[in-house]
Parts: sequence; structure tokens; C-alpha cells
Amino acid sequence: MPIVSTAKMTARQFLQLGEDPPGIRLELVDGEIALSPSPIPSHAFVISTLLRILGLHIEENDLGKIFSDVDTVFGEFDVRRPDILFFSKARLHLIGEKAMEGPPDLCVEVISPSSMEIDRDDKFKQYQDGGVANFWIVDPAIKTLEAFQLQNRAYTLVARGKDSDQLSLPPFPDLQIPLQKLWLKK
Repeated sequence: MPIVSTAKMTARQFLQLGEDPPGIRLELVDGEIALSPSPIPSHAFVISTLLRILGLHIEENDLGKIFSDVDTVFGEFDVRRPDILFFSKARLHLIGEKAMEGPPDLCVEVISPSSMEIDRDDKFKQYQDGGVANFWIVDPAIKTLEAFQLQNRAYTLVARGKDSDQLSLPPFPDLQIPLQKLWLKK
């Protein structure tokens, strides 16, 4: 009879694997390695545009640091790579050498056709349980942005915009985000 290992990989073991193979993103979910494909153009465009908008505001107001696609430890057996992460100045100590060592103040996930269930269900629950204060879900296919805020250990929808709406969202109450800039026009 063959011997099958049921041991889970820990976050520390996962982080020792090194860089991902080209064209593949690796995450650790409940001790198992999960693969996801590279982003599609509309997904990448939203990320780069939102990084520019948020990054400028964060830098001009000395609010903290913004990152994209960085390993983030959410527990002993979980390492995710949010599309965009923000850490306020008070929480910069959570930025480690190889990974983020705790929940960001904001995680942003941009939905791709292959990631809808993961982003809306799995990551929603994991970020909520992990103490991420703010979670935004951007869907380029239907041109929406939904903002959730952690209140009493559960996410509450605090804003939703679509198409060409302008939104002011936590944790950036002084920033107006023009949604029409996020949508890739051909």
C-alpha cells in the first residue's frame, strides 16, 4: 500500500520556495499550493491605473505604502497575493523581507473570468477573518467597484459604483476615484 502524506505546507515553508515559474502565480490555501494564471489585459489595466491613482494620493499625503501582487501571510497555512495592498504608516512594521507579515489596511482584488468565485467567496472570507480593515472588489467586465469595511468582525458594503461614477472610499476619504479611468477602452 502506498504511503500518502497528509501534512500541510506552512506559510514559512511556502515562502522558502522562491520565485514563481513564468506565467503562473502561486498561493498557499489551507496548506496546499494553488495556481492561478497571469492576468488578462483588462485586469492588468485596472491594477496599473488604480496603483497610479492611489499611489499618488498616498505619497502626496504621506499615508503609508502601496504594493501589488506581494505574498501576504494570513495564517499558518495561508499565503495570498492580493492585486493591490495598502499599509498605513502605523502598520509598516508588518512589511517583511519576503512577505507581508500581517493583514493590510486595504486589499483590492480585480476579478478575472477565472477568479470570480475565488475573489468573491474565498478571499472575501479569508480577508474578513484575517482582519483586513478594507476590501475592494473591482469587476472590469461589468465595470463595478464594491468597497467593504470590517465592522464587528464582518464586512459591510460601504460603497458601490459603476461605469463613470466617482467614488470616495475608505481608507481614503479625501480621494475621489473616477471609475471611467479604470476601464480599458480599445
